[in-house]
Amino acid sequence: MKKSILYCMIFLIAIMPMGVWAAPPEFSGGVNNEYAYEEVVFISGEPIKFVGSFSVSEKDKDDTKTSTYKFSKLKPEDKSIDAELTKTITYVTTYMNRNDKGQTIAQTEVEKYSESLKVGQDKYELKDYQFSKSDIIDNRPASDFFSGNMKGRKYYTINKDEGEVVVEISGGTAAYENFWGNTETQMIDYVINSKRTIKEEDSEDTDDVSWQGTVTAHISDSQTKSLKYSGNDANYSSFYGGHVRVTNRAMVSRYEYNLPRFDDDGTLDGKKRDRDTIQLSKEMVPKVERLIVPKFRDLNGHWAQESIEKLYSLDVFDEQSSFFSPNIPFTRGEFTKGIIRACDIRTSTEGQKTTSRSRRQPPEESPFKDVAVADKNYQYIKSGLEKQIISGVSATEFKPDEPLTRAQAITILIRALGFENKAPNPGYYTSFSDDRSIPNWARDSVYVARELDLISGDEYNRVNPNKVVTRAEAASMLVRFLEFMEKDLQRDYRENIIQFN
Repeated sequence: MKKSILYCMIFLIAIMPMGVWAAPPEFSGGVNNEYAYEEVVFISGEPIKFVGSFSVSEKDKDDTKTSTYKFSKLKPEDKSIDAELTKTITYVTTYMNRNDKGQTIAQTEVEKYSESLKVGQDKYELKDYQFSKSDIIDNRPASDFFSGNMKGRKYYTINKDEGEVVVEISGGTAAYENFWGNTETQMIDYVINSKRTIKEEDSEDTDDVSWQGTVTAHISDSQTKSLKYSGNDANYSSFYGGHVRVTNRAMVSRYEYNLPRFDDDGTLDGKKRDRDTIQLSKEMVPKVERLIVPKFRDLNGHWAQESIEKLYSLDVFDEQSSFFSPNIPFTRGEFTKGIIRACDIRTSTEGQKTTSRSRRQPPEESPFKDVAVADKNYQYIKSGLEKQIISGVSATEFKPDEPLTRAQAITILIRALGFENKAPNPGYYTSFSDDRSIPNWARDSVYVARELDLISGDEYNRVNPNKVVTRAEAASMLVRFLEFMEKDLQRDYRENIIQFN
């Protein structure tokens, strides 16, 4: 009888809203959109593509998350194949917050499982499933970064007592999450060992058949937000056009397999192997959101016009005047507000309700004597200080109205990403010609920013660390920062790992 272990590509109907955290469904290498799901399952030896329904339900309680995946009566896409797959698996993830370290540890275990695959006259039943996955989450101000490891084993019976299939699972995950996007990529290795006793037709004799196969799966679920300019086709309108925020979500997967080869009569060929690669992809319907239209009168033709208008549309800038004044200095307080808004970091007062108890508490004291609690930027400065994005010029002063320097701006951007520790050991030089002008406190950030391509030198390869930043230059730096979170992180966590270039 022909052994078929490879792929159960399962098209499923899935209710997956666009706003959820992007993560591949289950740990089988599958991809999905709102209507269809595809997966590769290893049970019997050759590729079989299944179609059917898929659903996921998630419940959060305290520091625990329960996720249940249901695949019901999946049928082969090829109608000539007699097969069916049904499975339900529940995972429980427990989160342990280490606020003193700014990190979270997530532990995932399988709670309940059932799986049944029928191929022709053969039936495979999942009798035991052991699974353990652990993630470390580094909670940074602008983005959270994940890294995880997993181990597991599935034990299937074949026709109750004819044999067994054992699937060893190992691998890891890499992920990030921020306001502008999130991507999780899984790298999973499967080692399949099959042992079976087959009775020969018209005889009491039996034949023991054993084989081993391996599969490597790379699966990535990615969601990004981007800004698109949409012009106004009407001639008589109060505005020429505006920006649209587009949220896209897509899943890609690649399987590389090495399996036994069977003859036409189902006999195992002990010399030849079946090696190939299969790629899958699914995309969600994009979500579009129109944004506020800027109407500044002093930006037409300015080199930073596009960047400034993008940030205004996103409410990073909220000027009420018709004039932006792009060439005047940007202040330390304004830039702090801009980075907090650009990262969508909640300030400490957001979501708080005023109660009689809170009214009885002593008045809040500012950490800086030159920033009043009533200051319009106070909550942004306080939040930036709490998250260690910014610091004062001294222990008691912040100088919010002082012009911002390039060194200060670069340091704030790198601290927001949490990448300040990625610089080499002290004693290194940056690639800029004015390296000696870089303040010691900004050297690590300048080095990392250059490596990440967040900044570049001028025509003389100078970084100009002590130069005052204009409002236009600050807008350009913030837009490049947002592009890094939108595009560069996705490329690193998806294309560079799966190599789908």
